[in-house]
Amino acid sequence: MANKDLSNAELYLWNLVQNNPEKIAKMSIVALSQFSNVSTATIVRTMQKMGYSGYTAYRESLKLKEGAFSILNDVDDKIREVITKNEIEMNNTLHNLSYSTIEDSISMTKQASSIYLLARGFSEAIAKEMMIKLQLTGKYAQLHTDPNIIKTVAKNIRANEEVIFVSLNGETEELVEAARELNHNEVPILTFTTNRDSSLAKPSTLLFNGYISKTNYFPDYEVRSRLPLQIMTRIFADAYSVRTGFAKA
Repeated sequence: MANKDLSNAELYLWNLVQNNPEKIAKMSIVALSQFSNVSTATIVRTMQKMGYSGYTAYRESLKLKEGAFSILNDVDDKIREVITKNEIEMNNTLHNLSYSTIEDSISMTKQASSIYLLARGFSEAIAKEMMIKLQLTGKYAQLHTDPNIIKTVAKNIRANEEVIFVSLNGETEELVEAARELNHNEVPILTFTTNRDSSLAKPSTLLFNGYISKTNYFPDYEVRSRLPLQIMTRIFADAYSVRTGFAKA
């Protein structure tokens, strides 16, 4: 997001918070509104335009930056944007996490007799990593990535089993078709995505929703960052290992 896309009031606010990070990190949104003499709506809108889910996410990022990466002092604006984009995706994805969703997804997975992981494209590698980790804990798990096999397998999965979808935008046709079939057959569905309003999210039993930046450095190709999916699936797998007693530490 470039500063030129901000209104005068938003640009004023953004410059103010950038120049006073230590003070802003301790302020509530109401306190910032009074300090800056702009409305709370303007604050939220500005933060969203700059890539954050809201003011709380921005303030949390400031707290994390108290020991800010020294590299940001050395690089030019373009490379700083690249680094910050990934930082924003990580922070907002963590902010979106729900403790109840983590615990419920662990319970649902423990109860399932077997796990089917379904993914396509760049998300396949993430699903494969999660499959291996589940297998290491003793859970029977298998991964399918071929579109025709996905649609066929979905028709035969039973209600005492579980399906895990890994999909960035949640609109991959064969995954959506499989999810609808599974939902009709009352099969538990756990989905990892960055689009809570997607066709794949709607029939899901439980949903991990990450944050994906609108900035894409490869605009002509479907190779967008899977960082949010990697963060969420890693947290789920590690938490599952802890709750099942597999992790000894």
